[in-house]
Amino acid sequence: MDGTSIPSPPTVFVVDDDPSVLRSLTRMFQVEGYAVEGFAHPRQMLAHGPGRRPGCVVMDLRMPELNGLELQEELRRVGWLHPIIFISGHGDVPAAVKAMKAGAVDFLPKPFSTGELLAAVERALAQDRAAAAAEQELEALRARFASLSPREWQVCRMVARGLLNKQIAAELGTAEQTVRLQRGRVMDKLAVDSVAELVRLLERLDRSPAANAKDLPI
Repeated sequence: MDGTSIPSPPTVFVVDDDPSVLRSLTRMFQVEGYAVEGFAHPRQMLAHGPGRRPGCVVMDLRMPELNGLELQEELRRVGWLHPIIFISGHGDVPAAVKAMKAGAVDFLPKPFSTGELLAAVERALAQDRAAAAAEQELEALRARFASLSPREWQVCRMVARGLLNKQIAAELGTAEQTVRLQRGRVMDKLAVDSVAELVRLLERLDRSPAANAKDLPI
């Protein structure tokens, strides 16, 4: 044994009020090697609470009390981030368009083949992996910026605006040598070698959700 841990399989969350369909999908995904969690009612999934383990959601469009579109909205509201695939026995084009606009990965009208559903799941899982990787990169970026002191943050922003050391010193009322040292620390902490790299990092940070940047010395 080399002590290497085997990664857990991604989870397919299945929501369908038809017990036979729920059982059938659950068995199929298990045979394919996925972890599966099945819910016979939309409220059951909402009560489950969001998790961040890798996975996706496969849900029926027409369900009692909460239909698929309403559940999609509720899941996003309470923090579920997994990609969603809709299945439906009804040729509801407007619902499909609305689902896709709201972020669904796919919409499969019944009858569909096992291959079509598995391909949709793989697309959804690929999207989930990409989103998780992007979030990890963004968290690392935020951590680098959070390491700046308030004054280093001011210098960082001014450098990104293209100001020279003497111009920054004049604006801050400090010595040019002090600015030079602070600028060097900024570049070291952010692990960048040029102003162009610094500007690109700031642009990525500024495009990220403001709530997630609350710990930055802005």
